[in-house]
Amino acid sequence: MLNNREGYKSGFISIIGRPNVGKSTFLNRVVGQKIAIMSDKPQTTRNKVQGVVTTEDSQMVFIDTPGIHKPKHKLGDFMMKVAKNTLKEVDLVLFMANADESLGKGDEFIMDMLRDSGTPVVLVLNKIDLIHPDELIGVIDTYRGLMDFDEIVPISALQGNNVERLMEVIKEYLPEGPQYYPADQVTDHPERFIISELIREKVLHLTREEIPHSVAVVIERIAKREGQDTVDVSATIIVERDSQKGIVIGKRGALLKEVGTRARQDIEMLLGSKVYLELWVKVQKDWRNRSNQLREYGFRDDEY
Repeated sequence: MLNNREGYKSGFISIIGRPNVGKSTFLNRVVGQKIAIMSDKPQTTRNKVQGVVTTEDSQMVFIDTPGIHKPKHKLGDFMMKVAKNTLKEVDLVLFMANADESLGKGDEFIMDMLRDSGTPVVLVLNKIDLIHPDELIGVIDTYRGLMDFDEIVPISALQGNNVERLMEVIKEYLPEGPQYYPADQVTDHPERFIISELIREKVLHLTREEIPHSVAVVIERIAKREGQDTVDVSATIIVERDSQKGIVIGKRGALLKEVGTRARQDIEMLLGSKVYLELWVKVQKDWRNRSNQLREYGFRDDEY
């Protein structure tokens, strides 16, 4: 802990919601750079990703959790454990829902969890840019009728509408406390983790159907070349079947090359150096249901 100035506010905020409600988009916006990957595929976020926002009078540590869904394998069980456990360790919960979608059973399930948490809850209605302002009143009334939220704040995480107002609301609920992280630190995750996530994001963007859910990325090596402003990165993309390996590689290696090109650009922005990226694809059958491989690929439930 760096200091404990009088009047300084700090705390931990969990962002929870169904898949695809814009949690990672919001986190990246308030942090100011990409630390959480974004995709239109459900269950993109698998670990809790912490983003740190430091101002003159406060420090907010955001925890982006996996989207709440019904688990279908051990990886899904892990993701739900991560999401539920964060409720016990935070000062405030942001329950994010899509303003342009009907309230569903997944939202009701989350609200049932939140009622028992004992933690203040702010309802964040995202994607207000996709609906008419007149419709928003009805959406707010629907949610208000189901749960007594401490606050309701409509935003557009993508366009930034009302995000500053939400940040002010969050600050009101934080206790006085120390600055936990240096002012220039935006995440507690090591670069190795973020690089693996950036590569996985490109696979999600370029593939369909079962591929996105079956992919993990393992960073084998990161090394700066001596006397040069170049970083060598080697990574293995893990899939579950031989047919998936063929899809990820693509015809004459075209898809894998495109994954590498897009990922390298983001990694260079992250590291501030030129990057030479080498990618491999490996089959590990049914890895999402194997506890030892889940741990090997970074999904460690003993950390949560």
